[in-house]
Amino acid sequence: MTTTPLTRRPSSADHEDASTGPRSTDAAWRIVAGREIMVKLRDRNFIISTLTTIAIFIVAFGVSFLLGGDDGEKRIAVVSGDAVTIVEQTNARADAADGEDTDSSATAGAPTVRLETEQVADPAAAEQAVRDGDVDAALLGEQGAWTLVGSDGVDSDIAAAVSATVAADALERNAAAAGTTVADLTAGSIVEERLLEADGADDEGIQVIAGFVFVFLFYMAAILFGYAIANSVVEEKQSRIVEILAAAIPLRQLLVGKVVGATALALGQMVIFVAIGLIGLSFTDYATLLPSVVGAAVWYLVLFVIGFVALACLFAVAGAMATRAEDVQTTTSPLLTVIMVVFFGGLFLQDTWQVIGSYVPIMSTVTMPIRLVAGTASWWEPAVATVITLVTAAVIIRIAERVYRRSIMQTGRKLTYREALSLKE
Repeated sequence: MTTTPLTRRPSSADHEDASTGPRSTDAAWRIVAGREIMVKLRDRNFIISTLTTIAIFIVAFGVSFLLGGDDGEKRIAVVSGDAVTIVEQTNARADAADGEDTDSSATAGAPTVRLETEQVADPAAAEQAVRDGDVDAALLGEQGAWTLVGSDGVDSDIAAAVSATVAADALERNAAAAGTTVADLTAGSIVEERLLEADGADDEGIQVIAGFVFVFLFYMAAILFGYAIANSVVEEKQSRIVEILAAAIPLRQLLVGKVVGATALALGQMVIFVAIGLIGLSFTDYATLLPSVVGAAVWYLVLFVIGFVALACLFAVAGAMATRAEDVQTTTSPLLTVIMVVFFGGLFLQDTWQVIGSYVPIMSTVTMPIRLVAGTASWWEPAVATVITLVTAAVIIRIAERVYRRSIMQTGRKLTYREALSLKE
């Protein structure tokens, strides 16, 4: 038994508008887009996934902020005034190492841990404070015979910091006793360090983080909204609702509405995620790199919108080629391959391959922003990548629109891509 598509009969309203011409359906895509947005905003899975991603970002930056704000401060129990002096010297060395005096021999390699002293009456009280967990360690003894006391082990940061201070103090005292200076004793023993790219480590770290975030967000949006479009199309096709819609509005308008609705939602998500990321970044050790990250994020959003529109059209085609929901997994498999190539390319491409990937449409969505963060891309390169992506997307959209219109009314069986491209209108 075959079913013929429904056709719309002229209504009295059409005759009433005869004087001014046929009623325009050019704005029908707005209604479709609005419906797609409202349906998605009421979808529990969409809401949960969005809130979960936001929570992940907040927790990640919260942990980073807490760890970064600790400043390595530890509590140490002391008994004598000499022990207090050692702790104060340790804190002074930490301050000098964190400040502008990092090139001096006195602070070269000095640990940056800070120690908060807890004055106790005697060694027994100090040991009890360690057992009770009130302090991280205790410094007992006297000049020339210091002992660090821990519970089941001495904190490595405290041991390194105190040992460096005690060694420097002993060196000064021994030099004074020998009638010389520390500078004379250590002359020629200091190996200086000079970095050709002082910010290289920070750039590499933020490149890894930014690259992962860009790739993760793109992958999540492509999968979440892409499959949502494909499933929506095949559901309307399987239930024959599309035949009613085709009798009321042009299929081109239906496709545009679905793509615009999905793109608006995806872009809204991206803006929220990127904003949270940039705000969180300002509270981390990478805050100084915020200007370069902001520029990369803006280009990411631009390239994302263009690339996502093309992908959304292709997912709509994949849905139109299917006849039931079970077919979507097969018809979307080439698109999933493209998404995975972008995913792994964004994570692992380096050097020349990364430069090439930053000009490849869709892949440039993640690789170009990564290069911008790393500072390996000139100002004009993202503009060129955008133009290439825009031209490619226009071609893809044009072809996808034709295939969609030809495939959506075919209800006999699942179509292959070759069959869909060869269909006549």
